[in-house]
Amino acid sequence: MPANLTPLYYKAEENFKKAVTVSEKIAALEEMLAVIPKHKGTEKMQADLKRRLSKLKEEGQRKAKTGRKDPFWVEKQGAGQVVLLGFPNTGKSSLLAAVTRARPKVAEYPFSTTLPMTGMMAYQDILIQLVDTPPITGELVPDGLPGTLRNADALLILVDAGSDDCLEQLLTCYGYLKEKKIIADDVSSGMRAIPLDRCLVLATKAEVEGSAEHIQIMNELGPADLEIIPVSAETGIGLELMRVKVFELLKIIRVYTKMPGKAPDMKTPFILKKGSNILDLAESIHRDLPQLMKNVRVWGSARYEGQSVNRDYHLHDKDIVEINR
Repeated sequence: MPANLTPLYYKAEENFKKAVTVSEKIAALEEMLAVIPKHKGTEKMQADLKRRLSKLKEEGQRKAKTGRKDPFWVEKQGAGQVVLLGFPNTGKSSLLAAVTRARPKVAEYPFSTTLPMTGMMAYQDILIQLVDTPPITGELVPDGLPGTLRNADALLILVDAGSDDCLEQLLTCYGYLKEKKIIADDVSSGMRAIPLDRCLVLATKAEVEGSAEHIQIMNELGPADLEIIPVSAETGIGLELMRVKVFELLKIIRVYTKMPGKAPDMKTPFILKKGSNILDLAESIHRDLPQLMKNVRVWGSARYEGQSVNRDYHLHDKDIVEINR
């Protein structure tokens, strides 16, 4: 039976052939497996891809155990991990210092950041992890950076709005992310890629003269699928809007819980993916709770306050849930 492989599959296969690092090879194989037509004629190919993928993952784990820790790997913390990407001196470190308690090295000269650095940004009642990264150029990308980017929940592309080459910065960063399949228009199950709706462009140094004109040029000639937000670490322009937009990028909701007859705990919300239901919440509280719960009441998105709902009821941001056992 013919395999009838698609152009998408051949493109992914070409990316695998070009891959150099284990991380890049794994990402390419995952994409091949995600886009290969699923029918009897490709069963052997699917099995072979799974075998090669498993072997590469074992190799990666073995290297991680025997070798030194990857300095570009950043453990996720908070409600989500958002990675910053940009050219030298686009203000990534200044932004991190402005919205978190981190104190990165901020310098006028390029390449002052050599390894990822993290900080926790407050948004209302949660903390979101921001990761500053070494800069890229059209000719230079740090070897470990692709893995850091792929591990993110969302990406912020920073461009210097005060610079005449801001459009080139934007197109280079966008082109690199596309070429390496770090971002994709359509992310299939099993692919380690970030959907475009989880990417945002920050036009930094928006206080600089001429920045408004540069931002207009980027809006007209830059990628149509990326929103551009003017910000300034110096004056605070756009930083509050940025916090809101970053929260929206993560596609998460906050759900608060309460005990029967008591006030809800509004200090430590459970963080769930958008579209989660009561069953998802119960499993995040305790693995045995889905089997134990008898009645559930919801305040917030329900038709009336304290309404009893089924376990497949879809929750919304800031809902309050009471689970009775």
